[in-house]
Amino acid sequence: MAPVESYAPRVALVTGAGQGIGRAIALRLADEGVDLALNDIPRNEEALKELAEELRKKGRRAVTLIADVSVEEEVKTMVEKAVEELGELNVMIANAGIAHVATVVDTTVEAWEHVFAVNVRGTMLCYKYAAGQMIKQGRGGRIIGASSVMGKKGCPMVSAYCASKFAVRGLTQSLACELAQHNITVNAYAPGVIITEMTRSPHDKDKAEGKHGDSTKALLGLPSHAPDAEPEVIASIVSYLVKPETYFITGQAISVDGGVYMS
Repeated sequence: MAPVESYAPRVALVTGAGQGIGRAIALRLADEGVDLALNDIPRNEEALKELAEELRKKGRRAVTLIADVSVEEEVKTMVEKAVEELGELNVMIANAGIAHVATVVDTTVEAWEHVFAVNVRGTMLCYKYAAGQMIKQGRGGRIIGASSVMGKKGCPMVSAYCASKFAVRGLTQSLACELAQHNITVNAYAPGVIITEMTRSPHDKDKAEGKHGDSTKALLGLPSHAPDAEPEVIASIVSYLVKPETYFITGQAISVDGGVYMS
């Protein structure tokens, strides 16, 4: 790896940007002068449009791209449209993901494959087409994916999700090796309990303190008073990783979990 004078985080594509961590990342990057291509699935289209308008009020260019990241042709078109609209692609944030709660015994093959289609195939496709574009541009780049504390620590009831997030770590490390020669770094963030819709459960009310996130903490073997955080803490890590000076950080899955997993 070597510093690349021509690299600057001018344009980023964020998948799953309609809510939660993806939305927080888009807002943070916009505040730092980055133009945004915003992706989500059709049911989040209105939220995506509202976010784009919010970014434009900050003085940034923003385009919305409806696509299912598990479908190769849609990802390919998404990246092409982002470049067509915004001129280039310097940063890919493969944030979109889903979870499934069930024991292994009760997990159907269909549920397992759906989780892997979005979390693993979707991340791979975003990595693939972003990498191709950045190699073509020849100015380096930043590719960042979403792992999880559950991609470092197995938990009951979420085997498909855990396995998919472990897979993201392996994919991230492999691609980091392949893209080093092109001065493109590849990293992931591994959140702990972040207060988003994904960590909201109807069973939260049945836990000790009945708070949002308590069911997720229980899966991790944590008490209700264990640390949690807002999506902005993940956005701050992403903000750092896309900067030019982070050229020497690659192949990492950075834990942002209040100390749940220490390596």
